[in-house]
Amino acid sequence: MRVRKRSIWDKIFGKEPKQLKNETQFKFMNGYMPVFTTVGEDPYDSDIVRSAIHVIASNAAKLKAKHIRRLNNDVQHVNGNIEKLLTVRPNEFMNAYDFFYKVVTQLYGKNNCFIYIRWDPNTGEPSGFYPVDMSSMELVEAEDEIFVKFQFLNGKRLTAPYSDFIHLRRFYNGNDMFGESNATALMPTLDMIHTTDEGIKNAVKSSAFLRGLIKFTNSMLKTEDLRKQRDEFVNDYMDVSNNGGIAALDAKADYIELKNDPKMVDDKQMGVIEEKVYKYFGVNKNIIMSDYTEDQWNAFYENVIEPLAIQLSLEFSSKLFTDRERGHGNEIVFEANRLQYASNTTKVNMIRDIAPLGILSKNEAREIFNLSPIENGEEFIQTLNVVNAAKADQYQLGEKGKSSEGGEKSGKTNEGKGSGDRET
Repeated sequence: MRVRKRSIWDKIFGKEPKQLKNETQFKFMNGYMPVFTTVGEDPYDSDIVRSAIHVIASNAAKLKAKHIRRLNNDVQHVNGNIEKLLTVRPNEFMNAYDFFYKVVTQLYGKNNCFIYIRWDPNTGEPSGFYPVDMSSMELVEAEDEIFVKFQFLNGKRLTAPYSDFIHLRRFYNGNDMFGESNATALMPTLDMIHTTDEGIKNAVKSSAFLRGLIKFTNSMLKTEDLRKQRDEFVNDYMDVSNNGGIAALDAKADYIELKNDPKMVDDKQMGVIEEKVYKYFGVNKNIIMSDYTEDQWNAFYENVIEPLAIQLSLEFSSKLFTDRERGHGNEIVFEANRLQYASNTTKVNMIRDIAPLGILSKNEAREIFNLSPIENGEEFIQTLNVVNAAKADQYQLGEKGKSSEGGEKSGKTNEGKGSGDRET
């Protein structure tokens, strides 16, 4: 029996798109059309934009998804299928790093990113996550539910419930559902950079050519003779056999060189223009060039990576769990060990200051130095110089022998004995 080869489309979405009955266009309160399109100029084609997005995506892809359950002020780690998908291989075509790199790249490049959740019909659990590369999409209402209708570059269409998509967005302001495009704010600066690059390229080209005038002292030459003399000069000077690069003229003509002085943007001006792009994405040149200090990295993490981790956590938790499951404390969090990028001095000081408080286990302290875990490394070490806060009064004021009402506990006492006396 011949086995039919399934396309990527069939594997992800199935054979036939969903057909809706009595669909109507979703209405926005601000009057915007519920349509998002990626057609037009793409700022991602710029090398400066691409480098800025790359440094964000490559670092955000290091975030580690974790399924937790919060119960009675306690946090339990749920090592299940969802976490395995998000940390190992979200789908059959991408590992976890590639997946989140593409997600963040789409988010920063288009300010909207849609991730399709494929649900297992047997278990009701997610079986795959797929970033959607569409050319346009539209929101419609049908059957008392919101649906998305995607149009792809290959002409195919997909209709699915909006609840089946994780929707991330940036510059979320004027539109009720979509993040605003980068083109309006960024393209003027990119056009300036493009013009500057073209100017430099043309200046280099023009400097390779000789420009000048040949002035003939005999004013009676015909136009044809002038052109002949000019062509002979060009052929003589530009001929590859003329290794010396020197052309000879007699007294009938003088050569007058035209100085070529192209105007170009200097390094300082170019740096200011590029900095506008970096500022737009919340990075700087040191981050781009991987030449940052510890403080610069912390600022980049707190202003770019950490907000992104919060956004991912909220959206994944909302779409992967029902209200009941979230009510039982289920959520997805994205963790990053920032201390991996701290200096050794900072790591040592941090462990010295907080490890005695019983906050870090042995293995957690070793992980900060990129060391492998050890046996019994989950034990916590705490100095005897600290005490449980609930027992601090007893420990400091010597009230261990007092009852809760303030009186002494019953039992034999040693009244009248000095501190040096001892019963026999």
